[in-house]
Amino acid sequence: MAIAKNRRGIVIGNAALGVTMAAIYTIDASVFVSAFRPREQRHADSFRFVECVKIRALPIIVPTLLLPEIAAAVGRGSKNAAVARKFADTVSRWSNLMMVPLDDTLAQQAADVAADYCLRGSDAVYVAVALRFGATLVTLDQEQTARAASVLTARDPLEALHILEGNS
Repeated sequence: MAIAKNRRGIVIGNAALGVTMAAIYTIDASVFVSAFRPREQRHADSFRFVECVKIRALPIIVPTLLLPEIAAAVGRGSKNAAVARKFADTVSRWSNLMMVPLDDTLAQQAADVAADYCLRGSDAVYVAVALRFGATLVTLDQEQTARAASVLTARDPLEALHILEGNS
């Protein structure tokens, strides 16, 4: 696997180097929440992408931060803690989902990413995970996409889905 490091020593994987390999995704919490909530503006795109990745059992690599983020968003929106817990628990059990602990190393990488690319903290954690594993970041956050574009491949769910369908 080709590996490079940016000026801060953050490992940048194959996706950032343009090397073709099997699809690996880091999916931001925004996409999971949008897929879950039918009233979200980008629900259909998010739902179709998430279902496609799940059905095809494509690797999804996310920070453990995903679980509290999706539980919080669903719980706050629905005012139903049981629904929020069940959603987070269901996602955590997907066989193609690998969760990366937010340990000291990932926290430092995310801090560097946040500083270098002017990202919000949680956005930087997802970018750091995508960089570490050479994954394509799939997010609804246009700012996150734009600011990380120089170091990784970032797409919205519809763009990612079109690429997947083109590779069928």
